Amino acid sequence: MPEVPPPAPTGDELLKVLSALGNPHRMRIVAALMESRNYVSALAREIGMGRPLLHMHLQRLEAAGLVVGTLETAEDGKTMKYFEVAPFFYELTPHVIARAAATITETADRTDRIAKEDAK
Repeated sequence: MPEVPPPAPTGDELLKVLSALGNPHRMRIVAALMESRNYVSALAREIGMGRPLLHMHLQRLEAAGLVVGTLETAEDGKTMKYFEVAPFFYELTPHVIARAAATITETADRTDRIAKEDAK
């Protein structure tokens, strides 16, 4: 049975993914999670980042659908959130971008403007 290609992303979805991956820390996080799933404290030590900042980056990656977090309870009763890379595939071509651009919503435009204003 031939493999069905993934559906083309909407403009909002593509912007979210590209924005999430447009940061070197988040790219390093995805690379580290490719090796094995991990919990926040261990991942923070592995990549040399504070837990609050790492958690913010993980939230951004999770919102974009690039990583998945699950809560697990250890034998000692402590609950930890483990993260792993979600399966994803994006193909960027001028045609894909043109189709996605036609579906960008006003909400995405507003979010982009607010993010730029916050960065100032």
